[in-house]
Amino acid sequence: MIHLYYDSKTGNVRRFIEKVIQVTGWSAHRIQEHMDVEVPGHLVTFTTNFGKIPTLTEDFMKSHNDKIFSVTSSGNRNWGRNFGVAGDKVAEMYDIPLAFKFELSGTMEDINQFIDIIKNQYYDSKRGSKKLDIA
Repeated sequence: MIHLYYDSKTGNVRRFIEKVIQVTGWSAHRIQEHMDVEVPGHLVTFTTNFGKIPTLTEDFMKSHNDKIFSVTSSGNRNWGRNFGVAGDKVAEMYDIPLAFKFELSGTMEDINQFIDIIKNQYYDSKRGSKKLDIA
């Protein structure tokens, strides 16, 4: 069973996660303050303030980065080079692969690409390939 840990402010990431769960049956956990993480998984977050990592995501990663296989981020293409850049920053800070970037709540094509990447490249490898797959 693949576990996803996610942070969502406006609901875009939550909607993306809900679509992934409908297709896969994977387990998803919304990040909360002081949560315990016993099962390793993948982080899905958003980019805020034109290029910043959300505070809750930062706090989560400080405590649980050793249990995160990859990071995926949402963003808005209107932000240009800052599109989904929170994922880039998390990947660099914690030496984990950036799996994917999607806009807003993602399209069905985004959902399918994300699922394929997680299943086939980052399923159980914490420090897998550094290749930027789709983003």
